[in-house]
Amino acid sequence: MKSSLTPQPPPFSPFRRLFPSASVLLLLFSLGYIAGFLSATTSPPNPQQQPLLRDSSSSQSPENCLRPPPPPHDLLRFRAHCADPIPQTLVIQTILDRLFNGSSPYAGFPSRETASFLLPPAARPRGWGSTNPVFSDLISSLRPLTIIELGSFLGASALHMASLTHNLSLPSLILCLDDFRGWPDLRRSRRLGRHLPPIHHADSLLLQQFMANVAAAGESGRIVPVPFSTSSALAALCNWGVYGDLIEVDAGHDFHSAWSDINMAYAVLRPGGVLFGHDYHTSADERGVRRAVTLFAKVNGLNLRAHGEHWVLSSKPKESVSVELPP
Repeated sequence: MKSSLTPQPPPFSPFRRLFPSASVLLLLFSLGYIAGFLSATTSPPNPQQQPLLRDSSSSQSPENCLRPPPPPHDLLRFRAHCADPIPQTLVIQTILDRLFNGSSPYAGFPSRETASFLLPPAARPRGWGSTNPVFSDLISSLRPLTIIELGSFLGASALHMASLTHNLSLPSLILCLDDFRGWPDLRRSRRLGRHLPPIHHADSLLLQQFMANVAAAGESGRIVPVPFSTSSALAALCNWGVYGDLIEVDAGHDFHSAWSDINMAYAVLRPGGVLFGHDYHTSADERGVRRAVTLFAKVNGLNLRAHGEHWVLSSKPKESVSVELPP
């Protein structure tokens, strides 16, 4: 006898019928997600996020790529080695040939027109500390044959050094490096104005007044102007092999000017020579000349001493070793 009960469908049969289609949808969703992820990681970056410079050997080279700024110690790097020194007897002719076409700048000086603008030559031109004992002390001990002066103005210290070397029977040559323009507020000083010739067609005439003072003192054969900025003049002396036995730095009084002058002057200082300068005691103090020369002495392992208004460095070692700092 057959059972009267009809077979019941298994539970959850609707879900079992939907399971294959749900699996297909889940698989398609997973494949789409993976494809989107892969395309996002392999596509080029957003143009707004691209770097300004691309490292491509076809369009860029190491020379034209931007580099970070040099480290601060690059400020300590100056030319330390110059041309081989020429004999001292050839220094004067080298200067005349290079600067004045082989003739003395005093030849035919002054012209009648120039003389009409100049002040009468002063026996003691205006200067600052130009006859201080430091000059006689250093000249008598070193007996220099070539003296280089940075910052000459009207020639007071140059004439004093010429007199000292003459008294010692030294055939010394004094090269005066100065652009002979003065400084912007020079004419505003009434105290200095009476020592200056009038400006003529934007020419301060300081060079001509300097030369007139030198010629009147009979020192035109020993004192030669080098009328350029101290940096360009020192670079030229370095290239020509002209060295000084004694060098005075008395040009710019701010730190950067003094720092450059001291470093460049030291390169043309003959081994055994002495570098000294003025304005060690000024209102600028650690912001001016004193800071520059103190730092220079520390970097180069030199002794520094004060001599009145002046500073004096220990003599340059016979075998000068330049300071090499890491790149």
